[in-house]
Amino acid sequence: MDAKRGNWVIIHNIVLESSQRAPQVPDDTKLHPLEMWVKGFIEEDANIGELVNIKTITGRNVSGKLLKVEPYYEHDYGKCIPELLQIGLQARNILFGGELDER
Repeated sequence: MDAKRGNWVIIHNIVLESSQRAPQVPDDTKLHPLEMWVKGFIEEDANIGELVNIKTITGRNVSGKLLKVEPYYEHDYGKCIPELLQIGLQARNILFGGELDER
């Protein structure tokens, strides 16, 4: 089993298919289903891809397809941009007279 009862997991669900979207939704949005990702504690042992029930931190019971066990944030702010470093130094010079140390 990938997930044991009580593990922190993330699930996925299709809330509305694209054909079920409201008429006032923009055309480019209507092309895609309304999706939901929810994190919570799994109620029973399961494998990735199975339909499971979870209990969220707020106590809601939600079902969906198990995506990950113990999910975490994987985003970052990208690679260093040397030009931005120079802009920061220039701004410091303009605002504070160029002193790098705070004495």
